[in-house]
Amino acid sequence: MKVRLLLFIILFLITPSLTSCKKNHYKINTSAIKVNIKIKRLEKDLFTLNPDQVIPMVPALKKKYDGFLQLFSLVINTGNINDTSFGDLLLRFCSDKQNNEVYALTIKKFPDIKPIEDDLQEAFRHYLYYFPGKKVPGVFTCITGFNNSIITGDSLLGIGLDRYLGADCEYYPRLNIYKYIAARMTAENIVPDCMYGWGASEWDFSALKYPVDNVLAEIIHDGKLKYFEKCMLPETSDEIIFGFEPDQMKFCRNNENQMWQYLIENNLIFSTDQFTIRKLTGEAPFTSYFTKESPGRAAVWLGFRIIESFMLKNSGVKMEDMIRNTDVQGILEKAKYSPQ
Repeated sequence: MKVRLLLFIILFLITPSLTSCKKNHYKINTSAIKVNIKIKRLEKDLFTLNPDQVIPMVPALKKKYDGFLQLFSLVINTGNINDTSFGDLLLRFCSDKQNNEVYALTIKKFPDIKPIEDDLQEAFRHYLYYFPGKKVPGVFTCITGFNNSIITGDSLLGIGLDRYLGADCEYYPRLNIYKYIAARMTAENIVPDCMYGWGASEWDFSALKYPVDNVLAEIIHDGKLKYFEKCMLPETSDEIIFGFEPDQMKFCRNNENQMWQYLIENNLIFSTDQFTIRKLTGEAPFTSYFTKESPGRAAVWLGFRIIESFMLKNSGVKMEDMIRNTDVQGILEKAKYSPQ
């Protein structure tokens, strides 16, 4: 009895000391970095206009929204904003009954977007910490006829608020949006989606020119973007970062080794088959190569864990150098990835 008690006391004393020594390397001090994000709300400027004001207001909208109006126009299929037809097409969009109903719902859901501004400011403080030479984009909100969640362009970041009206939004089933996707169409996913979307536009897979497009390259590239997103949002839960339900996140943590071994034993790591790549990295209710308890894109979790291991074991590597490194085999070797 005394031996057991002594062993318990020793373990009790050792465990906290080990925990206290484990540093969360995602948390950094950004208090000295200044970022001032003021979101411009295009949906308000469009849907508060009387129909007879829309066409005359086009020049003022072009001036206020600069390059974003053109990006927005492409998303809603109204063409080049300098074409003579643009005003009429924009009027049609603003006069549409459903668009006006969605606008009313959007304003009810997002009467004040200061929380989004505040969270984006903190995220972009982290961005400038890691990438001090980069520019912070101008940020805009809009409704897109449910076409796009995040819109990116040169120094521009747009948020389609109609894609974040909540998992129970009545329009999503009508649009045949799967429940597992609608579950992520919530306000708490806006800023994470912004940062992932911004990273994906800055470091596009095709633009980086990986030597080969295979499973390893795809999961490592997505792993880089998820690592970027987590560094930008260190206080955000992994469930939100990866879009997993709590039990799915638990599955990934508990079965990391088994999933990795499955990919190796079934010769999937270096597969260039696009169908295989999509099954492992594409949107789905679960990853069919694993089990129905797994989340879709579970292989992306493995890619993230490889990158996380790489950065922890190669602390002198800057994030941008890591992201631009297309030697995926070299990354894997230097990560010394060994899932438990």
